[in-house]
Amino acid sequence: MKQWYEQLFENYGNKYDSEPFTQGTLGECDFLEKEIDKDASKKILDIGCGTGRHTIELTKRGYNVVGVDLSENMLQKAREKASAANLTIRFEQQDARKLPYIEEFDCAIMLCEGGFSLMETDEMNFAILQSAFNTLKSGGKFVFTCLNGLFPLFNSVKEFMEKEAT
Repeated sequence: MKQWYEQLFENYGNKYDSEPFTQGTLGECDFLEKEIDKDASKKILDIGCGTGRHTIELTKRGYNVVGVDLSENMLQKAREKASAANLTIRFEQQDARKLPYIEEFDCAIMLCEGGFSLMETDEMNFAILQSAFNTLKSGGKFVFTCLNGLFPLFNSVKEFMEKEAT
């Protein structure tokens, strides 16, 4: 039986790229390039790559990028998008807690959660961070984002309370 976080993304690939939070890809990749000094010789791992938006954009910019995700549905969409752009990109189904790469990458990215903070326990989230760290060569960089879980909760409760008050 699939875990809830696997079910969540099972059929999300077709809708994902239209979400508001996915619209900043170019600016996010500009930021990443600055972080790695625009050095196209750097090998990048995109953890939780989803439909491949960062993997594909960075590959277009000349970087060697590997995209990994737990969701086969998301990876299939990423492969379709890469093929449509005439790009050959390695996309692999991997669990971010158990990545098989050891000191292979100059940079690991995990944007829009990429698995981190979607787990049920601190231990599971720590396993993701440890696994990401293990993929990096000495001196490598790890760039990731993390949601503030209290912000949406506060706002949804606030909105509910305002509706109830009327």
